[in-house]
Amino acid sequence: MNFPKELRYSKSHEWVRIEDGIATIGLTDYAQHELGDLVFVNLPEEGDELTAGEALGDVESVKAVSDVYSPVSGTVLQINEELLDHPELINEAPYDAWFVKVGSLTEEEELLDAADYESFCEEEGKN
Repeated sequence: MNFPKELRYSKSHEWVRIEDGIATIGLTDYAQHELGDLVFVNLPEEGDELTAGEALGDVESVKAVSDVYSPVSGTVLQINEELLDHPELINEAPYDAWFVKVGSLTEEEELLDAADYESFCEEEGKN
């Protein structure tokens, strides 16, 4: 598993990078591994308001449909339209295959650093 140190992580398995007041959000390596081959992505629209802890969209794998949660509250500035046609990019490079960029941030979930997230995943894998 890959846990880039420059990112922050939610317990619902999203990663977030906040730079200059803009949050880029994607699905972690752990999540894509657990879900299996992704075949469909449903993303919000630009201009949509997101609330921390609530679903921003979903992904469909050969196993199941799973919600993707926003680790921040704010406004969707941009969606990664390439994922709509090529959801497999999430499996191939989860930290390059971002879902949305969010601005006007008003709230953040309690996010984990890479070491804490790795420990969290290890514990979750034992259950």
